[in-house]
Amino acid sequence: MSLLSTSLRRLSRSAIPKLTPTAVPTRSLVSTPQLKDYFTPTPFVHESVGGGWHSYDIFSRLLKERIICLNGPVHDGISAVVVAQLLFLEAENPEKQINLYINSPGGSVTAGLAIYDTMNYIQAPVSTICVGQAASMGSLLLCGGAKGKRYALPHASIMVHQPSRFLFSPWFGGRGGELAAKLLTGVGGGYTGQASDIAIHAKEILRVRERLNIVYQKHLTKPHTLEQIGKNRFHNHHLWILTARLIPEKIMERDLFMGAEEAKGMGLVDEILVARKKPSEASSK
Repeated sequence: MSLLSTSLRRLSRSAIPKLTPTAVPTRSLVSTPQLKDYFTPTPFVHESVGGGWHSYDIFSRLLKERIICLNGPVHDGISAVVVAQLLFLEAENPEKQINLYINSPGGSVTAGLAIYDTMNYIQAPVSTICVGQAASMGSLLLCGGAKGKRYALPHASIMVHQPSRFLFSPWFGGRGGELAAKLLTGVGGGYTGQASDIAIHAKEILRVRERLNIVYQKHLTKPHTLEQIGKNRFHNHHLWILTARLIPEKIMERDLFMGAEEAKGMGLVDEILVARKKPSEASSK
C-alpha cells in the first residue's frame, strides 16, 4: 500500500502544472481616442413587478421613461438605434414628449440627418438636452428639438462649423469648402479620380453645406441670414471658380465653440438647466 500511495502522490504532483504569475491584459475604462479597445460597463437595474423580478440594462430602463441617450460619434449604427427608439416611443404614445440627451462630438452628416428627419417626422415632440458637448452634427440635433424645449446644462460645450468630408470620412467634421478647393487644385486628399468625378463630389459637398445652413437658420430663435450663417458665395457658379479665393464667411466658416450662455444668446438652445424643478414648482407654472 505504501508503494502504491507513493506512486499516486508522484503522479498527482507531475500532473499539476506549475503556476507562474503573469501580467493579465485588462481593458481600460477610460474612453480616449488613443485607447481603441476600452470597456465601459453597462449597469443593470432590477424591479419587482407583480411578484416577479424584471432586469433591464440602464438604457432600456430609461427608454421606458421616454429617455434616449445619444453618446459618442454619430454614425450609421447609432443612428439606426436612435431612429428605432424614436419610432417605438411614438407608437406607444404619439403625444407624449420624448427626451433626447446628447453628448456627442458629431459625425456622419447622412446618419445625423436621418435622426433629425425622424425627430421632425414623428408626432411626439422631442426635447433635446445637451450634457457634456454637442459639436458639429450634435449641435444640429440639439437645435433641431421642439421649439421651447431645447436645453443645455450649465457647463455644456456647443460647437458649430461648416460640414466637411462627409463623403470622404463618414466620422469626423471639418471644412468642406476648403477641401473642395484643395481637391480641384490637387493639394488635398480624400477622393481621387477623374476631374469630372472630383467636380461632382465637390458640388455635392457644397450642396450639403448649404442645406445644413438652411436647417440651422430654420431653428435658430435669433434671426440670422444665410450670409451670416455661412452661405456659399462665389463670383459665378462654375466649379472651376472653387480654385479661387472664397469670400470669408461668418458663423460656420471656422470651428465656433460656445458655452451654454453663448449658445442661448445665439438661439441654439432655449434654456439652461441648473437643477431639476420640483414637481410642485413645475405644476404651479
